[in-house]
Amino acid sequence: MILFYQPLLIEFFHRLFGKSNRDKVSEIINQIKTLIQRYLIGLLFEVVIIAFLYTIGLLILGIEYALILGILGALLNLIPYLGSIIAASMPMIIAIVTKPSPWFALLVLALYIIIQFIDNNYIVPKIVASKVKINALASIIAVITFGALWGIPGMLVAIPLTAIAKLIFDHIEPLQSWGFLLGDTMPSPLGSNPILKKLKLK
Repeated sequence: MILFYQPLLIEFFHRLFGKSNRDKVSEIINQIKTLIQRYLIGLLFEVVIIAFLYTIGLLILGIEYALILGILGALLNLIPYLGSIIAASMPMIIAIVTKPSPWFALLVLALYIIIQFIDNNYIVPKIVASKVKINALASIIAVITFGALWGIPGMLVAIPLTAIAKLIFDHIEPLQSWGFLLGDTMPSPLGSNPILKKLKLK
């Protein structure tokens, strides 16, 4: 229904902010569309990387159906917390049933914990969040905050909503400092500031 009524919604925002801001509103809406597309591309990269890591790890451990479990685990990984638990439980059950030692199930658990650590601390902040130009710190805080507020659905929408907020902040002069705080552009080191250099020389 949102897609069907898209022209109505766009016209609503144009009227809400007045004719004088029509071009600026259109620019922001187009940038939001691009931002969401980039975020979805980032999620796709995450799924591919996680599926590869899961599959390689399970193949090394000799777990049957490694490819299917790897792909399914990567898709379930999109659901915070609960998805990773379900993803890890399936190969653990297969390891218990098909392997002579229960140690294989523990190795599978260790594999999934390590990959989750890599995903949460590198892939999501550096790859997914970078597609929407949000720094790693802001993305981690956003996921934790939205998760505390709205649970799993909040975690799923945390990064795109934060990215949309940053985009809007960047276009409103009193809020541009907040947009800069959420962004991934690092300021120049203090030592390279020409004004500070002159002050030091004096």
